[in-house]
Amino acid sequence: MSPIIEACGLSKWFGEVVALNNLDIALDSPVTGLLGPNGAGKSTFIKLALGLYSPSKGSIRIFGEAPRNNHRVMRRIGYCPETDYFFENSTGFEFIYWLNRYWGMQHRQAVTSAEAACDLVNMTERMHDAIDTYSKGMRQRIKIAQALTGCPELLFLDEPMNGLDPKGREEMYLLIQKLAGKGMTVVVSSHILYEIERITDTVVLIYGGTLLAQGRVRDIRDLIDKYPQAIRIRTTQARTLAERFITQEAVSSLEIEENSILVRTRDPNFTYEMLNSIALEDAELIQGIACSDDNLQSVFDYLTR
Repeated sequence: MSPIIEACGLSKWFGEVVALNNLDIALDSPVTGLLGPNGAGKSTFIKLALGLYSPSKGSIRIFGEAPRNNHRVMRRIGYCPETDYFFENSTGFEFIYWLNRYWGMQHRQAVTSAEAACDLVNMTERMHDAIDTYSKGMRQRIKIAQALTGCPELLFLDEPMNGLDPKGREEMYLLIQKLAGKGMTVVVSSHILYEIERITDTVVLIYGGTLLAQGRVRDIRDLIDKYPQAIRIRTTQARTLAERFITQEAVSSLEIEENSILVRTRDPNFTYEMLNSIALEDAELIQGIACSDDNLQSVFDYLTR
């Protein structure tokens, strides 16, 4: 089967500004994080996928078809933009209802669909309140609700956590996971890398309009053999444990810290196997293990050095 989203040599420029340069991307994961700093080209990629822009070079296909002016494809996609576009004196329900009517639904279907979408994002109790009384999190949920009314198979969320407080972010994480659990493919754009780690480990990293990497975070990290991997080991016998590692060829450096040691290794698998053996010999010697740079921010930093 073809990927849900497939870009080949995809480029987009505006005059002399190159927004995307020669991207080759294939996406079919339930949730994918589209990541990069502001201005990296994430929103441009989404608008190309939505058919709002035409490629300057290369191609992009959604469900195996070009999306530009393709109503069959568009009816299978939902889109939640980063920026709010509300009539502030309207209610959340009215906002979704009238978008449904413009989309082509008859009155009864538009009502039923708006109510179902509000229920899906937990906004039923407030859907008849004016939007200008909503918190930032409620406004985000209503924006997502309008993207869900057509029962899309593919959903684009452009910076959905932007401006949310910690409680609102937690609710957004759960909502995205809930949507993916219903069989929907979700692409989440964000410039805050740790947010995406709460949702998925499948990412596309874009920087300066070019593709840095795509796939699972751990797999991407394993391919970066230029930088030794840092493993922090909690122990009350730091010097004793350090002696076991300092002579190993795979260890490039070792730091003794308070109640821990930091091992930098060129062969993580060997080092983890060694830790397992030590733990079996003396269960009290190792209190905990954490790979301190096996995370999305570190991977991004490595790739942009």
